[in-house]
Amino acid sequence: MENIFQPNAEFSKNAHIKSMDEYNALMKKADEDYEGFWKEYADEKIEWLASYDKVLDESDAPFYKWFTKGKLNVSNQCIDRHLAQKSNKVAILFEGDRGDIEKITYAELSKRVNKFANLLKNKFGVKKGDRVILYMPMIPEAAYAMLACARIGAIHSIVFGGFSAGALKDRIEDAKAKLVITADGAYRKGKPYLLKPVVDDALDKKIDCVEAVLVVKRNNEDIHWEEGRDHDYNALIGAESDECPFEPMDSEDPLFLLYTSGSTGKPKGVQHNTAGYILWAQMTMEWVFDVQGDDVYWCTADIGWITGHTYIVYGPLAAGTTTLMFEGVPTYPDAGRAWKMVQDHKITQFYTAPTAIRVLHKMGEDEPSKYDLSSLKVLGTVGEPIDPPAWKWYYEAVGGSQCAIVDTYWQTETGGHMISPLPGATPIKPACATYALPGIMAEVMDADGNAKELGETGLLCITKPWPSMIRNIWGDPERFKSAYFGDAKKDGKPVYFTGDGANVDKDGYITITGRMDDVINVSGHRMGSAEIEAVVTEDDYVAEVAVVGRHHDIKGESIFIYVVLKSEAEKDMKKHINDLLSSEIGNIAKADDIVVVPGLPKTRSGKIMRRILRSIAIGEAITQDTSTLEDPAVVGQIEKAVKEA
Repeated sequence: MENIFQPNAEFSKNAHIKSMDEYNALMKKADEDYEGFWKEYADEKIEWLASYDKVLDESDAPFYKWFTKGKLNVSNQCIDRHLAQKSNKVAILFEGDRGDIEKITYAELSKRVNKFANLLKNKFGVKKGDRVILYMPMIPEAAYAMLACARIGAIHSIVFGGFSAGALKDRIEDAKAKLVITADGAYRKGKPYLLKPVVDDALDKKIDCVEAVLVVKRNNEDIHWEEGRDHDYNALIGAESDECPFEPMDSEDPLFLLYTSGSTGKPKGVQHNTAGYILWAQMTMEWVFDVQGDDVYWCTADIGWITGHTYIVYGPLAAGTTTLMFEGVPTYPDAGRAWKMVQDHKITQFYTAPTAIRVLHKMGEDEPSKYDLSSLKVLGTVGEPIDPPAWKWYYEAVGGSQCAIVDTYWQTETGGHMISPLPGATPIKPACATYALPGIMAEVMDADGNAKELGETGLLCITKPWPSMIRNIWGDPERFKSAYFGDAKKDGKPVYFTGDGANVDKDGYITITGRMDDVINVSGHRMGSAEIEAVVTEDDYVAEVAVVGRHHDIKGESIFIYVVLKSEAEKDMKKHINDLLSSEIGNIAKADDIVVVPGLPKTRSGKIMRRILRSIAIGEAITQDTSTLEDPAVVGQIEKAVKEA
C-alpha cells in the first residue's frame, strides 16, 4: 500500500489553507469565475497606485495582459507599504561564508535601496526601461540593486556568477544593457574568489552598449580598474540621499529579464512583467510556505536563478517576512553548517534542491540529530523531482517526521510555483508534486492537446493563462510563440507546453517524470543540449557532436557528450572539451562523460536519433527500430566505444 503522509494537525489549524475542502473550494471558484478569482487576490494583495480596468486581456493570445492600465511599484510592494507596521522587523538576514552576520530591517532596507536607486539615476543616468545587468555574489547589495532597479523602472537581468565571460557577453548584448553591476568577488569555502575579471573579459569583446561598470567591494582583492568606465560603489553610495520616490509602473511594464537555456542554441531572455509576477510571488509564499508572523525563511538558491528572484527577494519581501541570504555553501566547513544555521537563526521554512539534500545526506547522514531543528515548520524542494530515499531522510532526519515537504514544480517561465502540496492541507505522497495550486489549470496531454488517460505519461500543459507567466522572449516574439505554444488549443485558446512529462494517478496526484525535449536538468539547472553542442562543434578537432542527459545519483542528471573527431587528437579530449565549455558557458556545463565515437546514429534525412544515444548512455537495451538509420552498424560501434571509455 502506498504511503500517504497527512498534514500536521496542529500546523493546519493556523495555516493559510487549512484543508482539502478549502483547496477544493478555491479550485471550484477559479473554475467557475476565473477572472473574479484573480481579481479578489489582486485587490487584496497589491497596493495599487491607480486601478486596473480589466483583469485579463486575451485579445492577442498568447501575448496575454493582466490587470491592464493598473499602476504599482514592486519596490513599494516589497518595502514602503510595510514600513508603518514593520519598520524594525528584519527584512534580510545575511550570513557570510565566514560566519559574518548582518541584520537589515525594513527601515534600513528602504534607506539602502533608495540610495542605490538615486546612485543609478544621478551618476549613471539610468531611467525607466533601461536594462541593467547584475553579475553578483550572494550579498545584500545584490538585493538592493534588484529593488533599486524596480524602484526607478529599470529592467534588471541577473547573470549567475558561475557563468563565463562569453555567456555574460551574450546576455549583455542581447539585452543591450547600459550598466553592469558586479562585485570584486566574494568568499566561498573560506577563500576569496573574483568576479570582476570575468566582467573585464566580457567587455574586452567590444560591447558598445555598456557605458559603465559599478563595482561593490566585498573581499577587497586586487582588481583591474578601467579609468572612466569602472566606478566604486562603496565610495559613491554615501553621498546619495536615502529618499527616492518610486516610479509608478504599468501592470505590464517589464520587471526583469532572466536568460535560460532552451532546446535551441541561443539562450532565451525570459521576460516577466510587474503586477502579475509580484502578485503570484506573494501568494505562493503565503500558500506554499505558509509564512506568517515572525517566521524566518531560508531559500538556499542563488539570485542568478529564478528561484532566487522569486523566493529569496521578491516573494518573501512582498509577504513582509524575514528572508535569509547565505553567501556560502551548506556543506562548508562541514556537513552540519546548514543545520547549525537553522538552529542559530530559528529557521521556520527551509527550501533547497534535491541535489543539496542528497549531498547533505551522503556527507552527514546523522548531522541533523546534533542540532535543535524544532523551529522548522515547512521543508521545500525545488529544481527537479526528489527521489524517495532523499525524501524519506529529509522528512525524518531533518523534519523530525513533523514537517510537511512541499515538493514544488515550476519553471523560470512560470514565475512561481505551479504544482505543490499545501503544507496545511495536502496529504503527501513522497516524491510526488501532488496538485496544481488554486487558480492553475494543469492537464497531461498528447502533442495534439488531447487528454491522456490516468497513469499514462504525457506532456504537462497549462490550459489557461496565469498572472506570473512569461510575457515574451526579449526581442523574439516568434520564438516565444513557437517555444511555448503549439497548435493545440483548449476552449479555442493556445495551451502552454511546459516541455516536462507527467502523469496523473487515480487520486488526481500529478507526478513529474522529467524533460521531454533536449534540455538536461543538472542539479536543478536547465542546460540546453543545443547550447552545449554549439560550443563543442566550433572546436577545430570536432566534426560532429551529440549531447544527452543521463541519471546521476547526486545531480539528478549529468551531461553525456558523444564526439566524432575530424582526425585523431593528440590531447586529452575530455579535458579539452570541458575546458572549452567552462570558458564559453561556465563550470555548470562541464560533462561527466565525453566519449569519442566513429559516427552518430542518423536517419537518411540526417536527423540524429538521440533516443538511441540516451539508451546507450544509461546502458539499456536498444528497442528502437534501427533499420531506418543511414548506417545501422554504427549503433554497435558506439556501444563498444562507451563500454571501453
